[in-house]
Amino acid sequence: MAQYRGLTWDHPRGRLALERAAVDATSQRGGVLIEWDAHPLEGFESAPIEELAARYDVIVLDHPHLGDAVAADAIRPVDEVFDAGLLDALEAGCVGPSFSSYVVDGRAWALPLDAATQVAVFRPDLVEAAPATWPEVVALAAEVPVALSLAGPHALLSFASVCVALGEEPAVLPGAGFVSRATGREAVALLAELAARSPEASALLNPIGLLERMRSVGDIAYIPLVYGYVNYASGPGALRFAEAPSVAAGGRRGSTIGGTGIAITRRSVPDAALIAHLAGLFDPATQAGFIPQNAGQPSLASAWADDGVNTASGDFYRRTRRTMADAWVRPRVAGYIPFQSHASAVLREILVGGVGPIEIDATLGRIDALYDSLAASARTASVHTPTNPERSRA
Repeated sequence: MAQYRGLTWDHPRGRLALERAAVDATSQRGGVLIEWDAHPLEGFESAPIEELAARYDVIVLDHPHLGDAVAADAIRPVDEVFDAGLLDALEAGCVGPSFSSYVVDGRAWALPLDAATQVAVFRPDLVEAAPATWPEVVALAAEVPVALSLAGPHALLSFASVCVALGEEPAVLPGAGFVSRATGREAVALLAELAARSPEASALLNPIGLLERMRSVGDIAYIPLVYGYVNYASGPGALRFAEAPSVAAGGRRGSTIGGTGIAITRRSVPDAALIAHLAGLFDPATQAGFIPQNAGQPSLASAWADDGVNTASGDFYRRTRRTMADAWVRPRVAGYIPFQSHASAVLREILVGGVGPIEIDATLGRIDALYDSLAASARTASVHTPTNPERSRA
């Protein structure tokens, strides 16, 4: 029996590198150090974090889970466990806002293992180049099948990203609505126009399902916003990933950061062997070698810029790095995860079913009410978002 149990998500990108690294990791007593369980993407996106923390020592999570995790005192700040030098190196060296997305109340609560955000993707045999702007996306949709990522929480995430591209980030604290009515109307109208032309049943597929269908079936030529998976950027039927669209040339690329971080639960008493093992995953050589060689998506900017990493992935990282630099960080407040699921279902209903001005306003009002209902229990005091050097370079 392993000394520690970890939980990650069930996709090669989420589990393969962790499982293979664990093979050679031994406890201080010479036994198995850590074993990894995996749950499906839907569980990763919506499972109550406090329930998982009661059963596992190490959890791979997404940053919006932090609101509930911190409020429930379910995980440890990573500065209680890891050396300050490692944390400083990650803050300076992670791509985009990957590190700062795990900082709440001035403390980091997870180590950013995997960096991802919504980007564009196309089949190079059907589309010559990705559109640079949303008007170009609409024009392309009149010529080839264009799909949207709307399943699960992704309708809300796509909506938020379009709002960012339109020039307004949604609110990170509840109490005054999620986004202004004018921006919300424009974003819904744009998504609804594209949804009306999307391939049949594509709105039911999570990002993995969309990319699988795009690669194998071929009835999707382009997706403007879907979480990037390097696993689909090479090999037979390789897809081409690109920057997310902006509203106008040179504008901000609207995208909502995802990725994953490694958190230590309160039930765990991490010893030197576990700490060294997990810290080793962030060594620059490991990030540019072992992680991508085992289906992982590294978080260090140095790995994203590495020639070998890009050659092996069809330049996946270079083609999407500006979007990562521009990515918006979601709220980290208690109750956000169920809000995300509920609001997404509300949006998906009108995007798939057809909308008019009255329905759009009613939907945006419901989303605002759902979000503002979190205000009483919100526990994001001072979210630390340091200057992002990637944004300044983009």
